[in-house]
Amino acid sequence: MKTMRILKKALGAVVVVLCFTITSSNVYAQEEAQSQILSLSELTIKANHNSQFRSGVKDWINCYMENDGDWAWNMWRRVQGEGNVYILSSFMNNWAEMDENDPAGQECQSIVQNSIMPNIEKSEANLARSIPELSKPELVENNVITVFFWRVNNSTLFRETVEEVESTIREAEGEPRGYWYSSVGGNTKAPHYFVVTPFSNFAAMDVEMDGVWTVVENEHGSNRREELQADYREAVDVTWSYMFRKDTELSRPMPE
Repeated sequence: MKTMRILKKALGAVVVVLCFTITSSNVYAQEEAQSQILSLSELTIKANHNSQFRSGVKDWINCYMENDGDWAWNMWRRVQGEGNVYILSSFMNNWAEMDENDPAGQECQSIVQNSIMPNIEKSEANLARSIPELSKPELVENNVITVFFWRVNNSTLFRETVEEVESTIREAEGEPRGYWYSSVGGNTKAPHYFVVTPFSNFAAMDVEMDGVWTVVENEHGSNRREELQADYREAVDVTWSYMFRKDTELSRPMPE
């Protein structure tokens, strides 16, 4: 949608429609097992500019709603790592949505240019595709997510390994634990794959669960676990992870 384009142009990012969630209950909703296009806009805020940035975004939201805008998004704030980082996100079902006009966004463009962009140090945009067959089938409440990223050297081997591991978890627990994505392009540091695990809050992260390799061993024995671990290590170059907290004040989920 052009709302997103206008906002991202003003931020100096690639023109895309952003995607993390379009519902208030789950940032990674899967609609009837249909793959969706995901785009993430990572915004690093200048030092001592957080209040100004938040105020600018709130003004933009008010303007957008007053002009009957229908775009939905979520804003997430990264918990760890360098700098003060937000992720602006939303879903689109197909590429054609990027051609759509958004008059409400055009009406509010000056707020982006004058009240948001001056508070941003840098921005980066990335696209991905959801993988419904590896992901949780239902929406779950979440205000906190953990995201694990991978860069791989053998995508086929990685996918085969993940598919068997997730199938095992589904057999043992009823469904996978998170929502899987594969990246569409990106720079040499962009992840090839990532998985998002939702939590209702931080306290929910204290609930102890068996690790995925323990589940595999319990279901298929130590020999198969070792074989899958060897395939995983062979396919993966590097992995990393972050936690994110949903910022409800700066979000506008689609009504259920």
